[in-house]
Amino acid sequence: MLSIRNLSKTYRGRQALQNLSLDILPGEVYGLLGPNGAGKTTTINLICGLLQADEGQVLVNNQVAGSATKPWIGVMPQENLLYRSLTCEENLQFFAKIYGLPRRRRSLRIQDCLAAVSLSDRAHTPVENLSGGMQRRLSLAVAIVHSPKLLILDEPTTGLDIEARHEVWNLIRLLSREQGMTILLTTHLLDEAERLCQRIGIIKQGQLLTEGTLPDLRQRIPACEIMTVETKEPEAAIARAQELGFTPRRYGSELAFWVPDELELRDLLARFDGVPLDAISRSPVKLEHIYLEVTQGTIQTEEAIEVE
Repeated sequence: MLSIRNLSKTYRGRQALQNLSLDILPGEVYGLLGPNGAGKTTTINLICGLLQADEGQVLVNNQVAGSATKPWIGVMPQENLLYRSLTCEENLQFFAKIYGLPRRRRSLRIQDCLAAVSLSDRAHTPVENLSGGMQRRLSLAVAIVHSPKLLILDEPTTGLDIEARHEVWNLIRLLSREQGMTILLTTHLLDEAERLCQRIGIIKQGQLLTEGTLPDLRQRIPACEIMTVETKEPEAAIARAQELGFTPRRYGSELAFWVPDELELRDLLARFDGVPLDAISRSPVKLEHIYLEVTQGTIQTEEAIEVE
């Protein structure tokens, strides 16, 4: 559905994208992750035709991105671009006209979109009277009002409480599973990417460092689980871990170790006998661990991607 080939873009001497290449399959939810300034927004703008690439090509449904492909793309931007004094229905009417929906189809499509985002009972409510979660849901309705083939979601749940976040997640799943939309998702919420995305790409300084399914990415950390400890003697804990073949890591203020084999808790505690541990927790390898390792350059990224 979406093919990006050797895409490069420079702003005022700064390389925003460097030979970026990736493919998103029809019906797939693909997460594009990276720190601020990594090139995610530039990539979206190039896909939508808002910027022109210095080099490379974007194909949407096997056609070069341009005026012909714009009707196939829906975008939910990070900021709500809604008219606050207009009602939900009036906003959808406005954007449906922009997308060129025929009058006969427009009314039914607007009703369907309001129902899809559970806002039918708010059709005549001004946007300024909606909660933040409702506004995000309306922004999603605007993005899909013309039934796009490719849906781009830029930080779709930023700033939402957990209940509203789950509502948006359920809508995204519905669009993917039941309507077959291809979705490109950018997010700083790594649990969001874990829950929603079939494949994930990690980008930094305009380069795709690695991509794959979550099980694929987990293979980059040679550990069965992550052991996190609290101790007043971190040097002693690190020394013991290294003797055991556990790789030590600092994740923020947390001291963690990669545990290469599956062990019972009592076995772990026995191996640290004599080291004063105030607390110990265990977790599977999560996307946040992989993300930190890749973006901080502490594990080798995938040479085959060839971004040089």
